[in-house]
Amino acid sequence: MENQMKRGLLDICVLAAIKDEDSYGYRIVKDLSPYVEISESTLYPILRRLETGQMLTVHTAEHNGRLRKYYHITDSGHERLKQFEDDWKELNHIYEFVTREERHE
Repeated sequence: MENQMKRGLLDICVLAAIKDEDSYGYRIVKDLSPYVEISESTLYPILRRLETGQMLTVHTAEHNGRLRKYYHITDSGHERLKQFEDDWKELNHIYEFVTREERHE
Protein backbone atom coordinates (compact mmCIF):
# COMPACT_ATOMS: atom_id res chain seq x y z
CA MET A 1 0.00 0.00 0.00
CA GLU A 2 1.23 3.49 -0.78
CA ASN A 3 2.89 5.10 2.27
CA GLN A 4 0.84 8.30 2.11
CA MET A 5 -2.41 6.34 1.95
CA LYS A 6 -1.37 4.08 4.82
CA ARG A 7 -0.39 7.11 6.89
CA GLY A 8 -3.83 8.66 6.37
CA LEU A 9 -5.56 5.40 7.21
CA LEU A 10 -3.57 5.07 10.43
CA ASP A 11 -4.67 8.58 11.41
CA ILE A 12 -8.28 7.54 10.84
CA CYS A 13 -7.80 4.33 12.83
CA VAL A 14 -6.41 6.27 15.79
CA LEU A 15 -9.31 8.73 15.70
CA ALA A 16 -11.77 5.84 15.50
CA ALA A 17 -10.11 4.17 18.49
CA ILE A 18 -10.83 7.19 20.69
CA LYS A 19 -14.11 8.38 19.19
CA ASP A 20 -16.28 6.99 21.99
CA GLU A 21 -14.01 7.53 24.99
CA ASP A 22 -10.66 9.00 25.91
CA SER A 23 -7.74 6.62 25.76
CA TYR A 24 -3.98 6.36 26.21
CA GLY A 25 -1.16 5.11 24.02
CA TYR A 26 -0.80 1.48 25.09
CA ARG A 27 -4.55 0.95 25.07
CA ILE A 28 -4.90 2.50 21.60
CA VAL A 29 -2.26 0.08 20.27
CA LYS A 30 -4.06 -2.82 21.96
CA ASP A 31 -7.48 -1.74 20.61
CA LEU A 32 -6.10 -1.43 17.06
CA SER A 33 -4.11 -4.67 17.08
CA PRO A 34 -6.92 -6.93 15.79
CA TYR A 35 -7.31 -4.64 12.77
CA VAL A 36 -3.96 -3.06 11.97
CA GLU A 37 -0.37 -3.56 13.05
CA ILE A 38 0.92 -0.44 14.80
CA SER A 39 3.69 0.00 17.34
CA GLU A 40 3.90 2.61 20.05
CA SER A 41 6.85 4.16 18.20
CA THR A 42 4.55 4.64 15.19
CA LEU A 43 1.58 5.74 17.28
CA TYR A 44 3.10 8.66 19.17
CA PRO A 45 4.07 10.71 16.08
CA ILE A 46 0.51 10.15 14.81
CA LEU A 47 -0.91 11.38 18.10
CA ARG A 48 1.30 14.49 17.98
CA ARG A 49 0.28 15.17 14.37
CA LEU A 50 -3.41 14.81 15.24
CA GLU A 51 -2.97 17.11 18.23
CA THR A 52 -1.19 19.70 16.07
CA GLY A 53 -4.05 19.39 13.57
CA GLN A 54 -6.51 20.03 16.42
CA MET A 55 -8.23 16.69 15.88
CA LEU A 56 -7.50 15.62 19.43
CA THR A 57 -6.55 17.10 22.75
CA VAL A 58 -4.38 15.69 25.51
CA HIS A 59 -4.82 15.73 29.26
CA THR A 60 -2.95 13.93 32.02
CA ALA A 61 -4.39 12.00 34.93
CA GLU A 62 -2.82 9.95 37.65
CA HIS A 63 -3.05 6.18 37.29
CA ASN A 64 -1.39 3.85 39.82
CA GLY A 65 0.77 6.68 41.10
CA ARG A 66 1.99 7.74 37.66
CA LEU A 67 0.81 10.40 35.25
CA ARG A 68 -0.75 9.05 32.08
CA LYS A 69 -1.60 11.03 28.94
CA TYR A 70 -5.16 10.60 27.74
CA TYR A 71 -6.27 11.57 24.26
CA HIS A 72 -9.68 13.05 23.49
CA ILE A 73 -11.16 13.46 20.01
CA THR A 74 -12.31 16.98 19.12
CA ASP A 75 -15.14 18.13 16.88
CA SER A 76 -12.56 18.47 14.09
CA GLY A 77 -11.56 14.85 14.67
CA HIS A 78 -15.18 13.73 14.43
CA GLU A 79 -15.55 15.76 11.24
CA ARG A 80 -12.45 14.03 9.81
CA LEU A 81 -14.02 10.62 10.56
CA LYS A 82 -17.22 11.68 8.80
CA GLN A 83 -15.19 12.93 5.83
CA PHE A 84 -13.42 9.56 5.70
CA GLU A 85 -16.78 7.76 5.57
CA ASP A 86 -17.83 9.93 2.63
CA ASP A 87 -14.45 9.44 0.92
CA TRP A 88 -14.69 5.69 1.46
CA LYS A 89 -18.04 5.57 -0.35
CA GLU A 90 -16.42 7.28 -3.34
CA LEU A 91 -13.40 4.95 -3.21
CA ASN A 92 -15.71 1.96 -3.06
CA HIS A 93 -17.43 3.13 -6.27
CA ILE A 94 -14.02 3.45 -7.92
CA TYR A 95 -13.09 -0.04 -6.71
CA GLU A 96 -16.31 -1.43 -8.16
CA PHE A 97 -15.48 0.20 -11.49
CA VAL A 98 -11.89 -1.10 -11.53
CA THR A 99 -12.91 -4.66 -10.66
CA ARG A 100 -16.09 -4.82 -12.77
CA GLU A 101 -14.62 -7.14 -15.42
CA GLU A 102 -13.43 -9.57 -12.77
CA ARG A 103 -16.95 -9.85 -11.40
CA HIS A 104 -18.49 -10.46 -14.85
CA GLU A 105 -16.20 -13.33 -15.81
